[in-house]
Amino acid sequence: MVIEIIVFHIKFWFATFEGIVRSFMPKEEVDVRGKFVFITGTGHGMGKYMAQQYSGLGAKVICVDINEKNNSETVKEIKQGGGDAYGYTCDVTNRDAIFELAQKVQKDHGFIEIIVNNAGIMPCRPLLEQTEKEIRLMYDINVLAHFWILQAFLPEMIAKNKGHIVAMSSCAGLFGLPNLVPYCGTKFAVRGLMVSMHEELRKLNKNNQIKFTTIYPYMVDTGLCKNPRFRFSWMKMVDPKEAASSIILAQRTGLEEASIPRHYLAMEKVGRIWPRKAMRIANDFVDTYVDSDKK
Repeated sequence: MVIEIIVFHIKFWFATFEGIVRSFMPKEEVDVRGKFVFITGTGHGMGKYMAQQYSGLGAKVICVDINEKNNSETVKEIKQGGGDAYGYTCDVTNRDAIFELAQKVQKDHGFIEIIVNNAGIMPCRPLLEQTEKEIRLMYDINVLAHFWILQAFLPEMIAKNKGHIVAMSSCAGLFGLPNLVPYCGTKFAVRGLMVSMHEELRKLNKNNQIKFTTIYPYMVDTGLCKNPRFRFSWMKMVDPKEAASSIILAQRTGLEEASIPRHYLAMEKVGRIWPRKAMRIANDFVDTYVDSDKK
């Protein structure tokens, strides 16, 4: 037991020191050329820009969206730019449809190495003004779709012991916000899913090589945030193209978590040290959130 405790301390403090040092060092970006990247919600916003930018890096992009017209336009633009893209129409709330899509995609293209669970919706109203239908749909798209896609694609990743799962949480998955109670719940759920799934695979295989990256974007200018409120001019909406670039960089450098902007994740970790009352005072001072869609 004494030896185990000594070994534990050596490993623990070495990993801590290594993590601190690596955070200040430039990280190597993995090459995605020729790899298949499966992205949901590619009909518009961050999903569309990620598809375009992955293609620009030489990846072969599987574009998935429920809106066939918009998704086809994304695929068309990528192909016109000389890239490889393949469009599929799918309702990600339908588990059977996801499994059928996975079988078709794997049959058509082989191993899918990178999966980006990006599709999401964000009604902005007080909880008591949101209907049961809206809340259930939000959880179906924002949370359960992640489970179904993992169940459909993880078996092959586990068999090959490689792959990368990227999931969109949100800064609303770090901080609770008014008018976004169900949405915050979905994004906290994504964070829990990703952390626990990573741990489960690590326990199943001590040499697990499947990577997980959880992204926490701030308010991105995709049309979901209809009435953002900012007290300070330097706190502004994030450009979706810049957000897409940051997400791809996080995936390529193997980060387990990343916020956009970067400092928000650090703020959340530091904020957990302070009393809740103190953090509420800070939140009131910053006074930045999303007003209700219904005004």
